[in-house]
Amino acid sequence: MPKNTAATISVNANFVTVTLDEPLQRGDTVITTIQLRKPKAGELRGVSLVDVANLDVMALQKVLPRITQPILTTQDVNNLDLADLMALGAEVAYFLAKKADRNMVSQTV
Repeated sequence: MPKNTAATISVNANFVTVTLDEPLQRGDTVITTIQLRKPKAGELRGVSLVDVANLDVMALQKVLPRITQPILTTQDVNNLDLADLMALGAEVAYFLAKKADRNMVSQTV
């Protein structure tokens, strides 16, 4: 798993929970953690995998609402602290790797 200095991360094979450094305010609700689910191929429609792997903000604006709990809106993604956006994007990119490659990265971190 990629090193992350911005947020606390909990992992299982298909889900990752990221604790935000800067919580999101949505009305009266404060969002402090976001759970990411490993995307299926259809959830990546309309985005370039290269853009997702390169943490392109526009690609993340499309993908994150499809795989997050609570569901992030485009406006939520726009309001994320940069370190938190990088943490979420890095986890999405990490999901793109084959399981064997993810295991190798986890063993070296």
